[in-house]
Amino acid sequence: MNAAAAPAQPLSEKAIARATAKTFAVLTTLLPDGRPQSHVMWVDTDGTNLIMNTEVHRRKYRNVAADPRVTILLPDIENPYIFSEVRGRVTAEIRGPQARENIEELAMKYMGTAYPAPIQSERVILIISPERVYDHERP
Repeated sequence: MNAAAAPAQPLSEKAIARATAKTFAVLTTLLPDGRPQSHVMWVDTDGTNLIMNTEVHRRKYRNVAADPRVTILLPDIENPYIFSEVRGRVTAEIRGPQARENIEELAMKYMGTAYPAPIQSERVILIISPERVYDHERP
């Protein structure tokens, strides 16, 4: 996971808007036995990829390190029956001070305060390149 790949399908304007808003995303990864595991997470975007931040000791990170395929659900902040679904892969990761700064930025976006939880291992930014983007617009 070194360089972000070009997306097979670009993010839609709606997916970008949801990822830049205070939308809580649902990240689904694959466990070693192939079963899905989902987590509610903070999300952001660079306009091309989705960006999520976790710690390296967590199951979701170990899942994507073994199998980078993921699905992210971005429900509309006003109506959760309207959503964007992004299927893709973790194509890059960023660690170190930039990952620590990113979790602080996400905490300010979602909570309006500094990140409150202690860091247990090492923060890592996951860069997720979209391969399929679907916007569901009917309530």
